[in-house]
Amino acid sequence: MTASLPVLVRGSDSDVSNKMAAPIALHLEFGGGAELLFDGVKEHHVILPDQSEPWDMKQLLVWIRANLLKERPELFVQGDTVRPGILVLINDADWELMGELRYELQDQDNVVFISTLHGG
Repeated sequence: MTASLPVLVRGSDSDVSNKMAAPIALHLEFGGGAELLFDGVKEHHVILPDQSEPWDMKQLLVWIRANLLKERPELFVQGDTVRPGILVLINDADWELMGELRYELQDQDNVVFISTLHGG
């Protein structure tokens, strides 16, 4: 049994370095108390930098944790996803319909995180 090696085909005007995913602009919103974890700021307009592969929701959550989340990350993320009780909408649609963590982000997407858990 032989292993197949990937084949790189280069056209006359293509180059591997041109295969970077372009930076994308997103509108992020946090509500239902989730904004308290982000210094009380409900809306964030962010630009994700270019990288070798397209941005997806899983990578966005890592980026949010590293760049925006100010306190108590355990109230927002659990493992590599959002904590249960956080509703996520992508362009006004439930992220479960969009592929959840696998959803490939597009320039100008609107991503909303709403905490449905409230103290009493």
